[in-house]
Amino acid sequence: MPQRILVINPNSTVAVTQGIDRACEPLRLADGPAIECVTLAEGPPGIETQRHVDGVIGPLTRLIEQREADCSAFVIACYSDPGLHACREVTSKPVLGISEAGVLTALTLGQRFGVIAILPGSIPRHLRYIGAMGVSQRLVRERALGLKVVELADESRTLARMIEVGKALRDDGADVLVMGCAGMAAYRDRLQEACGLPVVEPTQAAVGMAIARVRLGW
Repeated sequence: MPQRILVINPNSTVAVTQGIDRACEPLRLADGPAIECVTLAEGPPGIETQRHVDGVIGPLTRLIEQREADCSAFVIACYSDPGLHACREVTSKPVLGISEAGVLTALTLGQRFGVIAILPGSIPRHLRYIGAMGVSQRLVRERALGLKVVELADESRTLARMIEVGKALRDDGADVLVMGCAGMAAYRDRLQEACGLPVVEPTQAAVGMAIARVRLGW
């Protein structure tokens, strides 16, 4: 069976999925696994609350069960990693969450990382997760843009705000930045250039890990 990585956007905003798909382009290799990006139609427009996170677990697990036969690995493309452990229970294939993968990648690029969140309400949820990962001491700070997921499509406004927040995190002492939402994917290169720091786009990090796991049989 040809190798395939299924990247699932758990929100229902197709523009976010399209941005994720473009971000995956550098990882599409002639002899590598196919990378397919899909939108979870049952999801909310953005995963912005714990209720949103909990609400997509059932649809995510069902989708993975439906696609297990034709996929070699799965990536959950939401920075809250909704249903990550539940999804791992319903398949024998690798399941990567972009938050876990993004943070772990950041630890290889610098000593202390900063996270750019979408909304202030996202930060406590992210901090709980980072604490559970045991890496809180490497986090400088998390700062929010104050924009909803659907507002990230406003390119000039979003990029200006991301640069402002990224530079603030740099001033806080971060030497690597993590983009705390899959909807930010289109802005990575410009943010990295403006801030002068490595910027981790977490879906790219997760897909890169998925490719390695598929190719190496981990």
